[in-house]
Amino acid sequence: MTEQRNALVVDDHPTNRLLASAMLKRLGWTVVEAESGSAALTLAAKQTFHLVLLDISMPGLSGEDTCVQLRAAEASQPLRIVAYTAHAFPEDRERLLAEGFDDVLVKPISRQRLEEIAANL
Repeated sequence: MTEQRNALVVDDHPTNRLLASAMLKRLGWTVVEAESGSAALTLAAKQTFHLVLLDISMPGLSGEDTCVQLRAAEASQPLRIVAYTAHAFPEDRERLLAEGFDDVLVKPISRQRLEEIAANL
């Protein structure tokens, strides 16, 4: 039996969450959605996730701050956190990777790019 792969999609825009969730579900992932960084932290404290797609620009707790807190609470199971953003400049990518993200997924996301990221898990 294959291990269940759990993903958390965090975005304050419902349409963005729906699109990313639908793509991940087609790839065989079990997906939970959160509308904010604080909601993501609450969910991550209760459930194990293998992948987190984390929007950067959200009201309240930013994606960067959420990433830092997720890393601080990371258990023995490695967590792959992917920045999910419209900010696609090379310096943005470098900054996000330096802040603890494992990869950067640029909106609008493509199925092929999401498959590449998910395949590494």
